[in-house]
Amino acid sequence: MPQPMDIFALVFSLAIILLTLTFISRRRGDGSAKLPPGSYGWPIVGETIDFLFRRPDNFVTDRMRKYSPEIFKTKILGEKTAVLCGPKGHKFLFSNEQKYFTTFRPHPMQHIFRSYQNKAPPPPPESQRSDESKMIRKPGFFKPEALMRYLPKMDLITQQQIQSHCAGKNAIEVYPLAKTLTLSLACHFFLGIENPERISRLVKHFDDVSVGMHSMMLNFPGTVFYRANQAAAAIRKELITVVREKKQEMASGEHQMLDILSHLIVLSDANGKSCDEAEIADKIMGLLTAGYSTVATAITFVMKYIGLSSEIYEKVRAEQMEIAGSKKAGETLEWEDISKMKYSWNVVLETLRLVPPLQGTFREVVTEFTYAGYTIPKGWKVYWTVSTTNMNPEYFKNPEKFNPSRFDEDEAAPPFASVPFGGGPRTCPGKEYARLAILAFIHNVVNKYKWEVVDPNEKVEGDMMPEPRKGLPIRLYPH
Repeated sequence: MPQPMDIFALVFSLAIILLTLTFISRRRGDGSAKLPPGSYGWPIVGETIDFLFRRPDNFVTDRMRKYSPEIFKTKILGEKTAVLCGPKGHKFLFSNEQKYFTTFRPHPMQHIFRSYQNKAPPPPPESQRSDESKMIRKPGFFKPEALMRYLPKMDLITQQQIQSHCAGKNAIEVYPLAKTLTLSLACHFFLGIENPERISRLVKHFDDVSVGMHSMMLNFPGTVFYRANQAAAAIRKELITVVREKKQEMASGEHQMLDILSHLIVLSDANGKSCDEAEIADKIMGLLTAGYSTVATAITFVMKYIGLSSEIYEKVRAEQMEIAGSKKAGETLEWEDISKMKYSWNVVLETLRLVPPLQGTFREVVTEFTYAGYTIPKGWKVYWTVSTTNMNPEYFKNPEKFNPSRFDEDEAAPPFASVPFGGGPRTCPGKEYARLAILAFIHNVVNKYKWEVVDPNEKVEGDMMPEPRKGLPIRLYPH
């Protein structure tokens, strides 16, 4: 029978071997380069748990204080990652997108949006990832001239949704309204669906997908990642039906290609190969998720902050009533009206600073580079996040205070301090779409209602995707 000391020696030896192997693997992977300060965390999981389950700004700012305010290394979601911090880090990344970086989707996201395949595929080559991005940008769907044509319909859909959810009611929950509205808008814009209720029935599935994109890849019943994959399968099934219906409509010869789905159906790659139905469905699912969750979150918290301040409400309403007063009965919003909503947009920007719907994104390093005296090897990932600047008093005076006027020209933060939509050639392509959707909602809701936030201290849940625990209940007071 083994003696206690023998068991202790065996366990101790195994521990030493494990630590040695971990050390060797790290040394081999990093070479002799001068890497940024930081920690890879635990073997295998790295610092992923801390990254996903702490407030993102705390995860980042704690490490900026501990290691460097300019750059630090970590290991999250299975990847060795350098986090570039502050306006200088943002500028460097956005200015060198084509030189050092390519797009990178975290592994959970890759799996969810490509899970129609039998197994999770390896990341596509750089050229393919670039082509996928260009698919959406090339036709110009997100350019002002295209969105200009869509704005009247966006305005009408917003009016209908507000009427449907609010008419005759003394109180509502904002978040469910915002989610239904933004998904309806996205379905019309991306799919050309005139009865978006069929997709709106899938709101819960889109919620599960949104959360699962930033989760640990534990794929068994009861986990966030498992629910996300089940939800993606349900959405994909419905979208494949939509794709087939759209093909039939296009075959009739009477269809106008005014939506992104129609474009994807006829699109082919450099080799002349068209996307199959499942692939089209996954691309559209990604667009719908992006155009739904972030915009809904922004609208919800805009309503919260406007409702908490009668002064801000009156300023917003005065601006919107001036626009409404210049229009004839039944006339919808026009592009020129949006450009007049300067204070309202400042309110949106301040909301995005305090409650960012998107914390940041990843890039993959395609060419080794040096930043702040440290080397970032090829194959590493780079993470940029608004958390390095949004609550920093160096860039925003009294950062805890909600102050839309800080975005006036004479009080503006330094360049690259406020980057809610990213920057450079990979600026969020849906930035203008989001701006129109949010401002059209503000215009219509303040013209009809004043409101009071029921619980100003309602808990905000979800670290990567914030949402109010109770859905943000408000009391409505019609004008």
